[in-house]
Amino acid sequence: MAVLGRGTAYGSCSLLHALGTGYGASLSLDLPAKVMLRDNPDRQEIVDPHGLLPAVESTWAEAGLPMPETEIHWMVRSEVPAGMGLKSSSAVSAAAVLALCDATETQLETSQIVELAVRAQLASGCTLTGSVDDTWAALTTGWKVVNPQVPIDQGVALEGEWPDSHEWAVFIVERGQRTAEINPESFARAQMNFQKALMAIQQGSLDNAMTENGRGVAFSTADQVGRKISNDLLVWGARCAGISGSGPSIVFMIPSVNEAAISRILDTLSSRGLSVFETAIRTE
Repeated sequence: MAVLGRGTAYGSCSLLHALGTGYGASLSLDLPAKVMLRDNPDRQEIVDPHGLLPAVESTWAEAGLPMPETEIHWMVRSEVPAGMGLKSSSAVSAAAVLALCDATETQLETSQIVELAVRAQLASGCTLTGSVDDTWAALTTGWKVVNPQVPIDQGVALEGEWPDSHEWAVFIVERGQRTAEINPESFARAQMNFQKALMAIQQGSLDNAMTENGRGVAFSTADQVGRKISNDLLVWGARCAGISGSGPSIVFMIPSVNEAAISRILDTLSSRGLSVFETAIRTE
């Protein structure tokens, strides 16, 4: 067995859902997705219900880029939970493009990698918006406010890093895979929350953006349980809490020095039967 190429990209959480205002923003998290190209099949079956990896191959070929000269097989090792609003498709598609770059010694700009990964996601039907902001977050640290309606290399309206990111503890409340049907029209009815989230980003209040965006998603998807959990987390001491992506996972953050509050929150969530895992804001 020979590994022909490797790529690593990352999951993220939402600061602004792209269906809310037309702009999207995601914060890169330390949730790696590693994709490899091999010359023989992986013993572990790949779960790819949307056909994302074949879509990456097709998109790459349609762009006129060289394919490896041998038969190729995919291998995926991802720490990004799938179907939970943590941008697993963006991470895997971006990592797959990077693996093809590595296998064929192809040099691309980051914006070109984003474009190929976005095209693959749209072709596979795993996204409504293109997930441009999520794909930028898969490849770069920090956050970017992205306009998906313009060319990708021109679409970044604002960008930055989460202040003092090493001082924050980041937790994700897992609530299973998404079951709610996503209706773009319902997001328009939550404009107030999404506009507040966008304004908060512009003012540098990223914690408020995450919370307001989560409230907008909860309203848009009729996720009253998620809204209540997020509100409870704020009462218990979290600095911000909100549903990520289109749900159902909830991301909350709290300064890491608040050890007593963190312990209390984790104990309370456990007593309610909720599964939680810790990650971190990704930095260089």
